[in-house]
Amino acid sequence: MNISKTKVCLTMLFGYLLFANNAYAMHISEGILPFNWCALWFAVAIPFVAYGIFRLKAISKDDISFKPLVGLMAAVVFIISCMPIPVPTAGTCSHPCGTGMSGILLGPTISILITAVALLIQALFLAHGGLSTWGANIVSMGVMGSFAGYLTFKLFRAIKIPPIPPFIKGGQVGLAVAGFMAGLFADWATYAATSVELASGIRGNSPFMPLFWKILIAFIPTQLPLGILEGAMTGGMVVLLYKKRPDLLVKMRVIKPEEVTA
Repeated sequence: MNISKTKVCLTMLFGYLLFANNAYAMHISEGILPFNWCALWFAVAIPFVAYGIFRLKAISKDDISFKPLVGLMAAVVFIISCMPIPVPTAGTCSHPCGTGMSGILLGPTISILITAVALLIQALFLAHGGLSTWGANIVSMGVMGSFAGYLTFKLFRAIKIPPIPPFIKGGQVGLAVAGFMAGLFADWATYAATSVELASGIRGNSPFMPLFWKILIAFIPTQLPLGILEGAMTGGMVVLLYKKRPDLLVKMRVIKPEEVTA
């Protein structure tokens, strides 16, 4: 991994922090969830984040180039998830997540860790999300998004999709389809989980399911196209890496060495 590229991405990240003018509430905003639900989601999120730290330390001992790659993906997830589209009826915003991409390249546990860092910076400096709802946002965007993207990618990679010459050769079709579906389902899983969290926390004495469906449906006009867009972005990134840096995909165990020349 080229260290200079990592520095450029980090510079872009801090520049975004310094010069962003408007702050729109996104993720689950501060004060939306009651204390008991905030505590519950923190209890769920902390083990995943702790294991992500453990995995990062373990992998970095054997591969000194791994941390720059993690830093690069953290910047990507931060920037991608800083594109809010308000959903007034849901108490939050729609936005792409980037966790499908990070889940594929780094694995779901590391992806959860970098998502937690991105969400913390956004809550502290951009008023995106909140500190009390940090755990809930980690669970929806980090845990659900990362695992949905990772498992979907693995599932579709197991389906052998033949090449379509002369348009796309070799393993690119399978990677494109698997990447697209991973990005799509990572995005949609995040908002399904967010709907569960919101409905659970704000329903009071009302039934859970009617409120859940109202919130989920409120996301559809923005999140349906955003999910498709994120799927295209994730699939395109995986195919681009396959063309330009297949060694990185082999190194991260996204593809097997024999697939490089396939």
